[in-house]
Amino acid sequence: MVDVVKTWLPWQDPDSFLGGLPAGFDPEYYVGGDRPDSLDSVEFYVPSYMGSSDVVEVIRDMPALKVVQTQTAGFENLLPHLREGVTLCNARGVHDASTAELAVGLILATYRRLPRAVKNQQRGEWPSSYQELDDSLADRTVLILGYGSIGEALERRLDGFECDVIRVARRARDGVHPTTDLPTLLPRADVVVLLTPATDETRGMVDAKFLAQLKDGALLVNVARGVVVDTDALLAELTTERIHAALDVTDPEPLPAGHPLWAAPNVLINPHRGGASTAFEPRVARLVRAQLERYAKGEPLINIVAGPPR
Repeated sequence: MVDVVKTWLPWQDPDSFLGGLPAGFDPEYYVGGDRPDSLDSVEFYVPSYMGSSDVVEVIRDMPALKVVQTQTAGFENLLPHLREGVTLCNARGVHDASTAELAVGLILATYRRLPRAVKNQQRGEWPSSYQELDDSLADRTVLILGYGSIGEALERRLDGFECDVIRVARRARDGVHPTTDLPTLLPRADVVVLLTPATDETRGMVDAKFLAQLKDGALLVNVARGVVVDTDALLAELTTERIHAALDVTDPEPLPAGHPLWAAPNVLINPHRGGASTAFEPRVARLVRAQLERYAKGEPLINIVAGPPR
């Protein structure tokens, strides 16, 4: 058991948001800006979702800090600020539904040319006919690169679309190929969905060599991190109109006005909205409450990605 724990949370009414705050916690609201006077006593901290840089940098200045619980699956931006002895937990599972749904949406929007339909609607035009058929997800092969919990959620949603799925992860396991098999797998894929975390190993892995192995007309969907893709290499391929891309994330991000990626052919850009759906709040509330309860009872925390076990 633990005594009263000073906790910084990004919700003004955490008791209501979490469906009841477990006993033993003294919450304080913080989403960036001026730091509350309790900085030196914070033990458990939940940074705001997609907040400003100060909600991350503040963890360096918390001498009593023991646990940081993110609301994101990605955590690479916190690692440079994490002090020795602080346990970092991510939000694995929270964004599975939202991100998987968006990946399917990006595929269908590209294949059924929905951006063209939006432009026609804005112009008030009803074309009499199209010379080409829309693409269909049926009978296609979708390669999921970074097959974890979101990949599993994506495959469940693809079930019923009459497509084939190739699973790829860093290491081989039952039914899942290792990344070393990519040279033989990429030419088979009609769609490649990126779900890899941003690590030293994955940074820039989708480079010119990777893209050259894709078949003509292939679709690259990035709902992972922008730095996984070499932007210059992708632009070179898009400019030739050999492949298509649908991007929830980019490098750089935010994508500045005037960047050539905005005007590139065959690309659909969504401004990093993978986890931002109504599915997010109930799932993150369940996770944070469960973690607080575990901490109060001295039970092991889940989703630990760095630091000592708690």
